[in-house]
Amino acid sequence: MIVAAVVFEKTGKARSIPLFTAVWQAMRRIPSKKKPFYHVMPGASTFSIATAGCNMWCKFCQNHTLSQAKPEELRAVYLPPEKVALEARLYDARFIAFTYNEPTVFNEFARDCAEAGKKEGMGSLVVSNGFINPAPLDRLCEVISAYKVDLKAFSEEFYEKITGGRLKEVLATIKRLKQNGIWTEIVHLTIPTLNDRDSGFEKMAEWLMGEIGPDIPVHFTRFRPMYKLMNLPVTPVATLVRARNILMDKGLRYVYVGNVPGHESESTYCPSCGKVVIGRIGYTISEYKVNEGKCTFCGEKIAGVWSV
Repeated sequence: MIVAAVVFEKTGKARSIPLFTAVWQAMRRIPSKKKPFYHVMPGASTFSIATAGCNMWCKFCQNHTLSQAKPEELRAVYLPPEKVALEARLYDARFIAFTYNEPTVFNEFARDCAEAGKKEGMGSLVVSNGFINPAPLDRLCEVISAYKVDLKAFSEEFYEKITGGRLKEVLATIKRLKQNGIWTEIVHLTIPTLNDRDSGFEKMAEWLMGEIGPDIPVHFTRFRPMYKLMNLPVTPVATLVRARNILMDKGLRYVYVGNVPGHESESTYCPSCGKVVIGRIGYTISEYKVNEGKCTFCGEKIAGVWSV
């Protein structure tokens, strides 16, 4: 298992102490696009770590064995931040990724690891539900490269009944990431009957266009029965395509269909000439036509992070 622990000194000053950190050998080199970060150095490998616990209890969590567990319930080894960075460098990773459970619950440890990685010439990626207070988010933004937010629905009712979080705070996080200049991508796990209405997609599109802008990538990913929602069906691909079309029609430039390997909407298209600049088939990049952040066909800027 992948587990870490963050503890606090009695003085109240936060300090990360890696009591139980371990990394799966198989997880060590994973492309950044799997997180998914489609606009962060596609093809770059990441060194992924996680802890136990979460500040939500999503009924559909695919990593519930980690997110709903306590640190002492999982097998672990000792690995301090400096060792994380050295291990990541050993495996030629370009990024350290905080993922699988919620990085907010080990924020101080994540920041220490990101800082150590930065000294070794690596960036850091945060895969989060976005349910975090402003101050710790600001401190994290000082050392990370990109942040992925699971925007689980554009509905306070959904957040309350299905996740235990709050939409208002998640939207505030997305806005604050923009203010801090952090590259952000959005993932929406589209669940039949719960968050798959056109009205929700339209509200999301209008908010993103009004508050963030057209360049933020949005990934509509396919739900499969999981954890406490085993009674619901797999998301029809047509639903994901419909959601994508709604956002594209509202002006967003980079909207993707996820968990459907081989679908044409996995690829990145130049918003100017319309040609494929990053072709994808699952986790494989079939073509790459971006040079120094620009489309090689027409020279249009392709928004993203293209170097560490």
